[in-house]
Amino acid sequence: MRALRLERVGSPIVAADLPAPVAGPGEVVVRVRAAGICHSDAHYRAGRSATLKAPVTLGHEVAGEVAALGEGVTTHAAGDRVCLHYLVTCGRCAHCAAGREQFCPTGQMIGHHRDGGYAEHIVVPARNAVPLPAAISFEHGAAMMCSSSTSLHALRRGRLAAGETVAVVGVGGLGISAVQLARALGASQVIAVDLDDAKLAVAARHGATVVNARAVDAVRAVRDATQGRGVDVALELVGSPATMRQSLQMLAVHGRAVIAGLSRTAMEVDSYRELLGPETELIGSNDHLLTELPLLLEFASRGTLDLSDVVVRTVPLDAGVVNAVLDELDAFRAPLRTVIVP
Repeated sequence: MRALRLERVGSPIVAADLPAPVAGPGEVVVRVRAAGICHSDAHYRAGRSATLKAPVTLGHEVAGEVAALGEGVTTHAAGDRVCLHYLVTCGRCAHCAAGREQFCPTGQMIGHHRDGGYAEHIVVPARNAVPLPAAISFEHGAAMMCSSSTSLHALRRGRLAAGETVAVVGVGGLGISAVQLARALGASQVIAVDLDDAKLAVAARHGATVVNARAVDAVRAVRDATQGRGVDVALELVGSPATMRQSLQMLAVHGRAVIAGLSRTAMEVDSYRELLGPETELIGSNDHLLTELPLLLEFASRGTLDLSDVVVRTVPLDAGVVNAVLDELDAFRAPLRTVIVP
């Protein structure tokens, strides 16, 4: 089986010929039809994750067809179209029972702690293989398993209510999904903030008011767009301490800033002016939940969530090509979403 492996952190990924995976009890083997290339993969390759287990096959955005069933699996059949929930958990601990599986003490993320989808096949527990409606392409199904699902979870963490206003800071793959999902959840106004006019144009096509933070003061522009009030929910998807603080400064009284961008650098907060005085909230958002995926897939099936503007490029399962995409992501030069089609 062909696979692309991160053999050593800080080095390019390499092609490898691995034994085909075999389904154990309760597992399925999935033939990978699409695997998204996420900015997180560039972080993993560069060594920005202390928990990465190398050598490992990268790729946590995966969709494909069930190829084989393990003992006891009755929920799937060979040929079923599926997309993969990337958190493999025990399903029994207190966190899993409470719907907080991202905190499962034995949890593993595919493409991070165990082999992922930059390969021809992958094995996962059957419960991780979520039915993919025929109306959704494999490429879109794969990308939804991180960018869209992370955005939906972040909006739910922010307790977005119908009629509220939202700022999406950073409109890459996650941000374009966030713009659409915020509108689907009833936001009265969505403001997209970025430095890239091309990405802002995509956000505008999906109904967002756009702010180019390279040309104007982003905080002031968001407040101007809301008649000085600020937004109820600000989603930070960049991973920069500066934009994290800006997200907090954009808030209305009782607003919620949700941080989903990855950074290991501390951010500064004026605790009185930015938190205590307006009684705002600073909220972390980590991964997503299996129980959120049916709603996400429903939005996509209805066309409420459309990734046609997000998945803009497909590439083969080739180490040189994929390393070049990861280089682009590291330099913030990549288009919205690139998907591997083996």
